[in-house]
Amino acid sequence: MAITPQQKLLVQESFTKVEPIADQAAELFYGKLFEYDPSLKKLFKGDMKEQGQKLMATLKIAVKSLDDIESLIPVLQNLAIKHIDYGVSADDYTPVGNALIFALKTGLGSGFTPDLRAAWVEVYSTIATVMRQHAYPDFDPDNYHNSKHYSH
Repeated sequence: MAITPQQKLLVQESFTKVEPIADQAAELFYGKLFEYDPSLKKLFKGDMKEQGQKLMATLKIAVKSLDDIESLIPVLQNLAIKHIDYGVSADDYTPVGNALIFALKTGLGSGFTPDLRAAWVEVYSTIATVMRQHAYPDFDPDNYHNSKHYSH
């Protein structure tokens, strides 16, 4: 995995600033996700506040686990299988990543520097690749092109 020590540190430090605004960050995330791809709303059947809390708890685990990425891989692989059961496709990871970056940029404001953005993109890309490769055996990150078009 190509996450540098500096990127790991940037992501971990920035997440400490996201945690106090976790509810707002989750609301921003899901609002933007459904704006990008309204069809994803049907995948969420429960209370969205509770879903936001699950999202932030999962992000917290992932961010903390950057210190031991190898231990994170089986967690991500299990999560990937659950996401198949929810109806998530390989293409759905793209708007999720974009919505995450939007929520971070909005929530952190001027603290969301280009270096921090690059760090979060690398971390999310790594997570999404691990999950996609496990969930979709034919997924090839080097030749993948998302076939869906999203609202911006």
